[in-house]
Amino acid sequence: MRIASWNVNGLRSVVGKGFVDWLGRSGADVVGLQETRCNGDQVPAPVRDLGWHAHFACAERPGYSGVGLLSRRAPDSVETSLGVKTFDVEGRVVLAHLGRLLIANVYFPNGSGQARDNSRVPYKLRFYRRLHKMLEPHKVEGRPILVMGDFNTAPHEIDLARPKDNQKTSGFLAEERQELHRWAETGWVDTFRHFEKGPGHYTWWSQRFGVRERNIGWRLDLVLASPGAMPFLKGASIHSDVRGSDHCPVTVDVDDAITG
Repeated sequence: MRIASWNVNGLRSVVGKGFVDWLGRSGADVVGLQETRCNGDQVPAPVRDLGWHAHFACAERPGYSGVGLLSRRAPDSVETSLGVKTFDVEGRVVLAHLGRLLIANVYFPNGSGQARDNSRVPYKLRFYRRLHKMLEPHKVEGRPILVMGDFNTAPHEIDLARPKDNQKTSGFLAEERQELHRWAETGWVDTFRHFEKGPGHYTWWSQRFGVRERNIGWRLDLVLASPGAMPFLKGASIHSDVRGSDHCPVTVDVDDAITG
């Protein structure tokens, strides 16, 4: 079973850049999308007509945020709320139950405000903590859980090309990284780093000319696994060759028995 995650930076835009072709060759059974930036009525026909089960959470603000989950198998149930209005109005979460498996597809907030300051960092950290608290009872039960999406935080210096230049940039602030480290301390495993310890692996690049070609990037797109999911984990990959967005897709491969 392959599970994929991709910040598409606009679903309508990426459909015009080969999204459906990518989906067909991805081998994915479940695909989490972030930054879809469309409401339900604006989902492009090529996506609606795929024959997959589709669930979207949209922001109240037009053209902003939004997440979607595509799955070959119909989820047993789906939730799109964290139970906090200030979070839910931004359409950032789809929680899908497939048998025992719980998949959280999440577009975590950026800490940068409109003035390119760090004014949204408190909101971002509250969001992280709310989701962590919601998932904790399921994790304690031993359920297999995968939390995937654009975390908008690079966990360690190895996860961005220029760590020294970004100490005061949202996405690499000490308090943001500490929150991710708290998840690790409570049992969550960064699936990619479980298999790959080396540098140079990124999932987002600035759209400035030549940046992606020189691989000056950040690893912001993660899949975290609960202890209950780890026995089923078979592999994790970053697909940096896939274009169409300023992010690239990431995948995890798990044993089919994870849903059982």
